[in-house]
Amino acid sequence: MNYRNLTTEEIDKLKSLGNRSSNWQTIRVAEHFDAERLTDNRLEGDVTIGEMTESTLSCTSLSLPIGISGSWLQNCTIGNNCAIYNVKMLSGYTVGNNCLLFNIDEMTASDDDHPWLEPMNENGGRKILPFNGMTIGDAYMWARFRGETAMIERLEQITRQTIQTTQGGYATVGDCCTVKNTKCLRNVAIRSSADDPTLVEECIMLGDGVIGYGCKLEYGIIAERFLLGEHVHLEFGLRLNDTVVGDNSTLARCEVGNSIIFPAHEQHHNNSFLIAALVMGQSNVAAGGTLGSNHNSRTADNEISCGRGFWPGLCVSVKHSSRFASNCLLAKADYPSELNITLPFALVNNNAAKNQLEVMPAYWWMYNMYAMDRNSRKFAARDKRHYKAQHIEFDNLAPDTAEEIIIGRDLLHIWTEEAYREGKTEIVAHGMEKGKRKTVILKAGEAYNAYRDMLVYYAMNTLSPVFGDKLPDSSLAEGQRETHWVNIGGQLIAEQDMKQLIADIADGRLNSWDDIHSRFDTLWEAYPAAKQRHAYQVLCHLSQKKCLDEQEWSMYNAQYQRIKQYVADQKVLSRKKDDDNEFRRMTYWNDAELHAVLD
Repeated sequence: MNYRNLTTEEIDKLKSLGNRSSNWQTIRVAEHFDAERLTDNRLEGDVTIGEMTESTLSCTSLSLPIGISGSWLQNCTIGNNCAIYNVKMLSGYTVGNNCLLFNIDEMTASDDDHPWLEPMNENGGRKILPFNGMTIGDAYMWARFRGETAMIERLEQITRQTIQTTQGGYATVGDCCTVKNTKCLRNVAIRSSADDPTLVEECIMLGDGVIGYGCKLEYGIIAERFLLGEHVHLEFGLRLNDTVVGDNSTLARCEVGNSIIFPAHEQHHNNSFLIAALVMGQSNVAAGGTLGSNHNSRTADNEISCGRGFWPGLCVSVKHSSRFASNCLLAKADYPSELNITLPFALVNNNAAKNQLEVMPAYWWMYNMYAMDRNSRKFAARDKRHYKAQHIEFDNLAPDTAEEIIIGRDLLHIWTEEAYREGKTEIVAHGMEKGKRKTVILKAGEAYNAYRDMLVYYAMNTLSPVFGDKLPDSSLAEGQRETHWVNIGGQLIAEQDMKQLIADIADGRLNSWDDIHSRFDTLWEAYPAAKQRHAYQVLCHLSQKKCLDEQEWSMYNAQYQRIKQYVADQKVLSRKKDDDNEFRRMTYWNDAELHAVLD
């Protein structure tokens, strides 16, 4: 768009409407600028104002005519058809089209160097340099692979090149964004569009951060040095610092710092605390959770790493350093020592009476199938993102969790053989808790069989939609099974592909973030075929053969039909436990009321 200087008549009109400037020559406007729509403003420095039409902008109960009133504008650019009212200081920002800014104390940009963000660790050893357009996978890759020094150096170089452009900088507000009744936004990039508008309302302080498309930040938020993906919801007094929050996540009433959180995370409670952690998404932190609050060394270099589907129950306290396989459910407890839970889909319990740690593998599959199935479906159903820059695997049975299950079966086999040789009926695990007390495996035999069914179910769910009853081509057996998968912000990448990506960044073959994102896109396009190959090879692993024949394929098809029926039955039974619970029903007058409220 072309901009011009104000005419003498426009300057006179602006003055008559209470507008002031020490130098009107630095104010530039669009061709269809309407001076009548500016009242009682102070304009200083290089100010650019777009077109204005006779219309209004609305957000919830607030509706304002397009124009600028009661505001101080300094060294900023305003897009077309904006409504800006009572902004005490708007300095250094580029505001997009059709934006509504109302009742804001301060929106300012800093001249300081671009702020670093220190996730996953409090000593700054994993610091990253966020930019406008960074994905959750970008942030994790930079923070995670610190030993790849050549890649880390290149990432900083290409990021600084990106930041030099308007697209990569902070202090920007995208189209159709609403910011109202907020005290301070300092160095914040807000990504917003007509398709995915972003709302910032009644926040206290937002500083040095990037807000993704379609986000909502409401009611008393304090956030400093942060990166939000798409459709993140922050509300009700959240305190956030040095943290990356993945797409489709909600955080409220809690304190979160120095963490990376992958997509679809829920943490809603006033007395929950998360610090120096990696949480790989599809997760939920219940009330009273204090994860990382107990510093058990003299340094700030401890971390917690949680696989996707992490679910600590009420009043769970976990120490640094701990690690959890995917879909771990932690029963209410103050866990006294560091944990390394290597069995996925497990229930973990601190049995204080017996002074032992107890782990029930495959708990979700055996006793809460309704929730397990619902979790996979709900995360996909709730994904309302328009742009989807971050690719996400929502299914809780996927190549990464399948490999964890295979390792879990091997461990159960080893520990059961040890108990048999020693003549013990109790299965004792090793390496799951720091300290001298024992870790007891509950229902090891049932879990071992359940793990096998889970592998068959994963493999056939992946292959049946493609091949039906027909035996898959033996070409799927070629090569070694990919046993290591990297979760990059929600996208699963084979380890060998991740190593190639790192090498290509370090060597300069990928020379920009656009190049890197294009590689992520290419790998995502190839993922369905890679998943099919992996699923086939998982069945080969179970059969201990290089490739399947017709008889084995028929056997797995028959098992799949049995397992599908089991899944359907267990979904009903696990839900029925709640429906038939007399204590759950007793607060309702009758069944009609219960179903009207809960269904």
